[in-house]
Amino acid sequence: MTRYRFIHANQAEYGVRRCCRAVGVSPSSFYDWHRRSPSARVQADQRLLGQIRRIHHDSGGAYGAPRIHAELQIACGIRVGRKRVARLMRTAGLVGCHRRRRWRPGLTRRDPGAAPAPDLCRRRFSPPELNRLWHGDYTELPTDQGPLYLAAVVDGCSRLAVGHAMGEQPTAELAIGAVELGVWRRGLVGDGLIHHSDRGAQPRFKGSLQHPDSGGVDGTTTGLGGCGDRKAADAVAGSSAGGAA
Repeated sequence: MTRYRFIHANQAEYGVRRCCRAVGVSPSSFYDWHRRSPSARVQADQRLLGQIRRIHHDSGGAYGAPRIHAELQIACGIRVGRKRVARLMRTAGLVGCHRRRRWRPGLTRRDPGAAPAPDLCRRRFSPPELNRLWHGDYTELPTDQGPLYLAAVVDGCSRLAVGHAMGEQPTAELAIGAVELGVWRRGLVGDGLIHHSDRGAQPRFKGSLQHPDSGGVDGTTTGLGGCGDRKAADAVAGSSAGGAA
């Protein structure tokens, strides 16, 4: 906030002269600033803020600065920096929905007795074609009636969710249901499709989660918590859990 804007915001309570003495400017310079029309930058900010308010309203108050920034660039064709969007939202008092973060143990439970599937993707998480690599992951969604678990499967090429399943328990059947839904949506996938996940072993399931054996899908894993591991699936899961961020 500039000195003149500070005077303008507080003149009703403290008076112009007192505010001018506090910030070290003359009253005549303040009145000269007040008579001038807004600068081109301020006018552009006001127009941009109107678009931001519209997108924020259309999302039901759910979108925060990152998603509004993406909406402005992709849907509206407006080239603008994310920090500028965040600044205007902060000034206008606009915030998106976000869940209160709390610590909870991860959902990955490794079975020491199970043989891990080989790393078939070899750290290449973005194939050039569809139905070549699917990422899978779990997340926990807090609700008023207890936790809800989401299993998501994402195509590594398009980064779109091809399958999902939800349930009250993080079972292997939930993960398999997400894979089977992806196979049903994409039809008969050819040989060579890889399903990539971590090395979790869900309860009440005799077998390996990394070998779904559904429609010609081969299983693959990387080490627990590997850098870059399943980021596409994490993004879908985190977006569902957070509402908007």
